Amino acid sequence: KISKLVSDVKGDKKLIPTFELAKSLRDHLATGQPALTHPERDCAVFSDLLREMRFLTGKPIIYAANVDETGLAEETPEVRVVREYATEQGAEAMVLCAKLEEEMLDMTPEEQQEFMELTGAEETGLDQVVRKGFNVLNLISFFTKNDNEVRAWNIPQGTTAPKAAGVIHTDFERGFIRAEVVPFDTFVKYGSDAAIKAAGLMKLEGKEYVVQDGDVIYFRFNV
Repeated sequence: KISKLVSDVKGDKKLIPTFELAKSLRDHLATGQPALTHPERDCAVFSDLLREMRFLTGKPIIYAANVDETGLAEETPEVRVVREYATEQGAEAMVLCAKLEEEMLDMTPEEQQEFMELTGAEETGLDQVVRKGFNVLNLISFFTKNDNEVRAWNIPQGTTAPKAAGVIHTDFERGFIRAEVVPFDTFVKYGSDAAIKAAGLMKLEGKEYVVQDGDVIYFRFNV
């Protein structure tokens, strides 16, 4: 990559930031450090470089601290070490008790909730993996519904309403008019479209609207 940039940068000065960052990343990796610990890991040029080069140490990581039953209610020194290490590595960390997770496999959701309250766990290990997985992959979910079903759709953070509509069907994006949006918590609180509209909480959003995690959306389109 660097050899190619040496040639390309002579004809395109816009590539200089990429060239300089590529050299810096090469030196960083040569010290045995993972790509995600590079000081400039949050910049756009770095993200583009990772996407192109597909470094293994540039992949998102979740560290899991497996504790006994007593370690769920109160954070132990060992767990703090894992969290601190994950932060240094630009990664996520989670805490679970594998033994309890196995015991909950055959439980109903209600039994799982009671069991977690007794042990001090706030959520199951699987729920943590899903939530933190979405976080490290920069994903969110929005919902659509009709009289028969509610469906979740996964999109990258920062997706606009028309692009989100296109995930459902390309016609939705092509003929996008507007989006009627209700935050998930509002939808749960009021329970029906009629109650939400009566309270004036149904928001009309245009093409520039950036979809938020948990939005319940009704897309209006015409093709």
